[in-house]
Amino acid sequence: MGGLAGLEHTFDLSKHLSLCPLVSQSSNLISFLGKKQLHFRPSSDQFIPTPAPSEPTPFFPALLQDCTSLSALKQTHARLVIHGFQQNMFLVTKLILLYSSFGDMVSSQAVFDRIRSPSSFLWNVTIRGYATHDQFERAILLYMDMRHCIFPDKFTFPFVLKSCAALSDLERGKLVHQHVVVHGSWTDVFVGAALVDMYAKCGSVDDARQVFDKMLIRDLVSWTSMISGYVHNGYNCETLDFFAVMQREDVRPNRVSLLSVLLACGHLGAMRMGERFHSHIIRTGFSADISVVTALVDMYANCGSLEIARNLFDQTDGKDVICWCTMIASYGMHGHGKDAIDIFNRMISEGTRPNHVVFTCILSACSHSGLLEQGERYFKSMVDEYRIEPRLNHYACMVDLLGRSGRLNDAEKLVETMPVPPDAGVFGALLGACRIHGNLELAERTAAKLFQTEPKHSGYYVLLSNVYASKSRWTDVERVRNVMVERGLTKTQGCTFVEFNNQVYRFGVGDTSHPQWRQMHSLLEELMAQARALGYVPLTDFVLHDIEDEMKETMLSYHSERLAIAFALLNTSDGTPIRITKNLRICGDCHNATKFISKIVERVIIVRDMNRFHHFKNKQCSCGDYW
Repeated sequence: MGGLAGLEHTFDLSKHLSLCPLVSQSSNLISFLGKKQLHFRPSSDQFIPTPAPSEPTPFFPALLQDCTSLSALKQTHARLVIHGFQQNMFLVTKLILLYSSFGDMVSSQAVFDRIRSPSSFLWNVTIRGYATHDQFERAILLYMDMRHCIFPDKFTFPFVLKSCAALSDLERGKLVHQHVVVHGSWTDVFVGAALVDMYAKCGSVDDARQVFDKMLIRDLVSWTSMISGYVHNGYNCETLDFFAVMQREDVRPNRVSLLSVLLACGHLGAMRMGERFHSHIIRTGFSADISVVTALVDMYANCGSLEIARNLFDQTDGKDVICWCTMIASYGMHGHGKDAIDIFNRMISEGTRPNHVVFTCILSACSHSGLLEQGERYFKSMVDEYRIEPRLNHYACMVDLLGRSGRLNDAEKLVETMPVPPDAGVFGALLGACRIHGNLELAERTAAKLFQTEPKHSGYYVLLSNVYASKSRWTDVERVRNVMVERGLTKTQGCTFVEFNNQVYRFGVGDTSHPQWRQMHSLLEELMAQARALGYVPLTDFVLHDIEDEMKETMLSYHSERLAIAFALLNTSDGTPIRITKNLRICGDCHNATKFISKIVERVIIVRDMNRFHHFKNKQCSCGDYW
């Protein structure tokens, strides 16, 4: 509790006297102090003041209002205690609010603890202080204490729910929801919005939507919480559908809702829909907002249109570090490492200092483009020039860069000599390099450490299975699969999205749900026959089953990325670029097949997977067959 906890009991007289120069600034206050009777009782070496109760003069609220620093506030607090106003609810409330505003929750709590019977308002003020200053656990614990003393009200719940959301504590969030219902606060619009936000941030989107649908009155915050909850939990199609509902209900979107739909368009590769939102942004005046412009740059880049993204970027005034970072990351995703470096250098020359996020982006760009020398130079400059200590994601980028360059021993050495324990991202980068270069021994060592660090990530088990399958180690493939079953893990189902006629279509492996599925399958059979004539050989290692090669080829033929390509070929005009988005890493055989398809149909095929972009043209890919 610090010195304030005993402030009312131990005051050195010299400290009282030290206040005199400050007090003397007000002649009226001096007059007041001259009339006030202070009672002292002797001690061995000091006098301890026993303040005589009195009503506060207008000067104390004014003094509190004029406190512009924490030290000034503590001096004023000392005077209040000396003059016996520590139980005056008006002044105490001001103290708690001011301490909270300065972020000194220890002092705020000390003041609160000395109140004999705090009102619900004072409980709420203190809980809000903790929640506002990111001390979420303390906010929840204080709320639990409150319930033993006094009933919470509609002003209590929003900040408690905010704390549950920040901690992703769904269990306690549901408990607070029960309290909301019991105390009849569920009809309050602010409590309802906080419930929607809590469920969405805890990953329970269906519960968030149920609360939203039951709200009698919805404000913009509740709409915004719902749409941002959709997009941040990967419900991209639902995000776009929900925005359409907002428009039908004449809800004017704010910046957050626009950022959400742009993010969803980028994730889905839905550029035509993104262009519509761009027009809406211009009409509604948000085009001057740097965060919205940055989101537009990101959206166009994620939809495969780097040229539009760059034009927007160049036209933007007042670029902040996030805007620069977005453009660097965009070039990196597309494998344009040298362009990313040019943007980085331009950022430096225009006076923007790079932060740790910028270095993550530039290192990743170097990795995707195989720029080993440049990447090593930037990694070194972080400490030498900018005094930025590398974080785990920087080490992961360097491991990936070394791995891509075939320097697996150096990559492993870097992992072993890191000054901080490696995380799953670092080990995952090393395992990915092992898969590319077929280093089974290192893959097994790395996977053992990775599964200890991140035992519940199914993708890493699949990655190890791919290494075993490439060596025809089917017994080991089966063993890894059994481990996944024992641990309750399931492989994430791959799916691919393609936009056509202002609608986003989703395809899974072997999908027969679309009305055109027969034409799509027939077209793929025809394309694969032509590809074989050009030298295409199916990479059956990517089928993780010990079955005949002919069956493997059949399984590969109807992967989701090929179905999406076939759909686009059937429904778009000749020469039109094809843009598709996959939720996982593109299958190795699909990558190989798409190179041949691009030559056969004489089209540019742009594929975005979970790691990067692949631009296929004339039997070549921009990734250089390393991804």
